[in-house]
Amino acid sequence: MGHGNSKSSSSSDESSGGGVGGSKSPSKAEKIKKKLHLHRHHFRRHSRHGATAADDPKKLREEDFAGIALLRLITAEMKFKDKWLACVTLGEQTFRTHVTDQTDKPTWNSEKKLLLEKNGAHIARISVFETNRLSKNNLVGYCEIDLLEFLTQDSESDIGEFDLFDPSSKAEVVGNISLSCSIEDPMETEKNFARRILSIVDYNEDGNLSFNEFSDLVDAFGNHLASKKKEELFRAADQNGDGVVSIDELAFLLAVQQNKEPLINCCPVCGEILEVSDKLNSMIHLTLCFDEGTGNQVMTGGFLTDKQAANGWMFKLTEWAHFSSYDIGLRSGSSASHILVFDRRKKRLVEELIDSKIVLSMRAIYQSKVGLGIMDQGAKEILQSMSEKQGKKMDSVESAKDIPKFAEFFKDQINMDDAKYPLEHFKTFNEFFIRELKPGARPIAHREHDDVAVCAADCRLMAFKTVDDSLRFWIKGRKFSIQGLLGNEACSSAFIEGTLVIFRLAPQDYHRFHSPVSGRIEKFVNIPGCLYTVNPIAVNSKYCNVFTENKRVVCIISTEDFGKVAFVAIGATMVGSITFSKKPDDYVQKGEELGYFSFGGSTVICVFEKDKIKIDEDLLENSERSLETLVSVGMQLGISIKKHSNVGLPNMEKLVV
Repeated sequence: MGHGNSKSSSSSDESSGGGVGGSKSPSKAEKIKKKLHLHRHHFRRHSRHGATAADDPKKLREEDFAGIALLRLITAEMKFKDKWLACVTLGEQTFRTHVTDQTDKPTWNSEKKLLLEKNGAHIARISVFETNRLSKNNLVGYCEIDLLEFLTQDSESDIGEFDLFDPSSKAEVVGNISLSCSIEDPMETEKNFARRILSIVDYNEDGNLSFNEFSDLVDAFGNHLASKKKEELFRAADQNGDGVVSIDELAFLLAVQQNKEPLINCCPVCGEILEVSDKLNSMIHLTLCFDEGTGNQVMTGGFLTDKQAANGWMFKLTEWAHFSSYDIGLRSGSSASHILVFDRRKKRLVEELIDSKIVLSMRAIYQSKVGLGIMDQGAKEILQSMSEKQGKKMDSVESAKDIPKFAEFFKDQINMDDAKYPLEHFKTFNEFFIRELKPGARPIAHREHDDVAVCAADCRLMAFKTVDDSLRFWIKGRKFSIQGLLGNEACSSAFIEGTLVIFRLAPQDYHRFHSPVSGRIEKFVNIPGCLYTVNPIAVNSKYCNVFTENKRVVCIISTEDFGKVAFVAIGATMVGSITFSKKPDDYVQKGEELGYFSFGGSTVICVFEKDKIKIDEDLLENSERSLETLVSVGMQLGISIKKHSNVGLPNMEKLVV
């Protein structure tokens, strides 16, 4: 993966670059550029939410800029001695500290600069791992900190102490961590950047620069306009005329000049061309691209989640050998070893938990012609029989003993505080699986506005304006079509080019589904079929067509604001049944329960008629990256195009429920 070390060597080999066969030695400007490149950290180019300006082509508007925070993990106190590693996750980026010596009071003094957006990711997750393991590091404690709230608190100190919670029991404190977080004025940020750049050519390290040293640096930028002004700028700083200027004095003038008429129009670290007119994004880029110089250890970047950052040598070996990979979006091949989804509420990536043996078996079946060939030779019937038997078993009293083990395995992803009853209340596994939630546990966005559609389930969501988009970014089955999904009885011409929303429920999710819209139920259509898994590994297979071959029930809802909406509940492997709690001609309010799935993962697909709904932009953007969005029942899904064009609703795209 090439994540690199957090501290790069700052020395430049004067003799390097000479090569062989008479190649000339590099120029002084080339040596300066090389020295600057030694400070470059390794970032992932695909990152969007929370990505640095250096990586992200998306430009930030001034009204969205909240500042650049310097977060420093100082020390921690744990209950036992070990070698410790800490990770910081914000948005789609994760950074890690170095590993400490054996101790119960680890000290890191590791820092990282983080871009904060007013409507972007601002809740940082701090994870602490014990690393005294051969192949796997163990998560011991974590905390979550709202950086915007921390930065605006009424306190004289920028240092805070936070409890670390046991991931298996949020009520148990396993230690505490001390950290600091501060934010600089943009001018101060530019001055600090200029200081660090100028220090590169301070050859004798006395804190002063001669005109020749300063000239070498400006020449290295390759800015000819700047070259003409360098003498004028240097003389302005050299007030006593001795030909030497302190780095601090020159840094101040450089920062002022950068605001007036920038000297730097090309990043000296990564080489990216900067838009001279876009001062904000240029400042962000330069600051985050070159973030060393404070004397503390800089955290290593290039990771997507804390679990990836803390992976031991075994996973790194499989990556190196190309047996597995860790990336955004599920690849159709067999190398994708993890499923990452974007948590809409916390605005960060999370890893979906799946037993590794199950993942391997699913790939063997769904990602190969041989596997699907076996399915066609009678395995479908076996799968059907297994699912029916498993469904009956989950209704037995004996199945209750599996509830604690299941809850323990998914301890990070099942919040029993939301459940109507505690674990010991359930007499069978299926009772637990279709558990109800406490009233109000899932707020419904704009409940009084029927022209705002909401999410139908606690799930991983994909949304596409058209079926063609879904085939391009997600569904790889060769035969998928709206008509194949809905069947002749439920399909109409208005659905053919309509908007498609896929709600995928994992086994650990709350398994009751709710209506995304308000309207009257016209009819239910039962369509028999197989029980393939609805895991993305199967959905992304070009050898089978999960959604059009699986058992499903189509519910047509007639609405005033969205026309007709097709609500499709799809069965899957180990799903005992699909149960609807409404009948034809019933009126259903958006957010109201429609039914539930019994044991197993399952999926709901909603098809809206063409040009009836405007899906929220963040959901569409993630889907275009083949990235599922983790949502909850009642979160906003989109607004009616009809009402939006006629009445004009306020902008709700950035609504956070």
